[in-house]
Amino acid sequence: MDHLNLFREHFPEVKAVGVIGSGIMGHGIAHVAAAAGYTVTLFDLEAALLDRALAQIRKNLEVGVEKGKVSNADMQATLSRISTSTSLKETVDQKELVIEAIPEKLPLKIELFGKLSGIVNDDTILASNTSSLSIGAIASASSRPERIVGMHFFNPPHILKLLELVSSGRTSPDALASVKKVAEKMQREIVVVKDSPGFATSRLGVLLGLEAMRMVEEGVASAEDIDKAMVHGYKHPMGPLRLSDLIGLDTRLEIAEYLHRELKSDAFKPPLILREKVRIKHLGQKSGQGFYEWNK
Repeated sequence: MDHLNLFREHFPEVKAVGVIGSGIMGHGIAHVAAAAGYTVTLFDLEAALLDRALAQIRKNLEVGVEKGKVSNADMQATLSRISTSTSLKETVDQKELVIEAIPEKLPLKIELFGKLSGIVNDDTILASNTSSLSIGAIASASSRPERIVGMHFFNPPHILKLLELVSSGRTSPDALASVKKVAEKMQREIVVVKDSPGFATSRLGVLLGLEAMRMVEEGVASAEDIDKAMVHGYKHPMGPLRLSDLIGLDTRLEIAEYLHRELKSDAFKPPLILREKVRIKHLGQKSGQGFYEWNK
């Protein structure tokens, strides 16, 4: 049997996608997958969360229609391809690709991939949207680690085109190739990296964000002026502190602690200002207060 036929036997063409987690990243991934023509089932634990996710997808599509970037027909077609479920088994049934987008906590992801290992088809590819956690560690819970890859989308996925594909030391090249075809159909800008703490994007992005926080802490400049310097001086679309607020300062702290521990570098040691903001629940946009006042 030649290599191509072996690939087709183990990893058939992706036609249906399951997305686990309907938060900011989960519903965004469901949006772009459905817009690319895939049939999508979106999972969460509560129907109310799924209703909220569908409403946000519709709102994002409506903005696209208003701006002339999406036709009304494409909006309706995208929405028609998305269904929701509170059943994990139903979500992954008959799916060639399942993408996890649950909170950025390694024990949660390991637990989930252990469950998925027992209920997905043998030829289903499992992907994690983790921005920094080890794909190899996540895959350790699976009986088929060769079919597990990283698919790190960027927030918001329907606007930001970058997709970081992550291959662990045990990821099958054929699984990676299959996911790359999906990414191309989603019209992503693709980078491929090996499984290393923080990969490429989070490792650099978190480092910049933490240093900006230290500058605020030291009184070097205001958050607004630091961000303005990076936007106008280095052509970043958004400053590192505003971006941190959008991501969530609690998420930033968890990633920084993980990178500090794994890379053994004080460059990733979370500054006191970040710990204090998380302690008092100033988490960024989602709480209304972070380095910026979002309620205004």
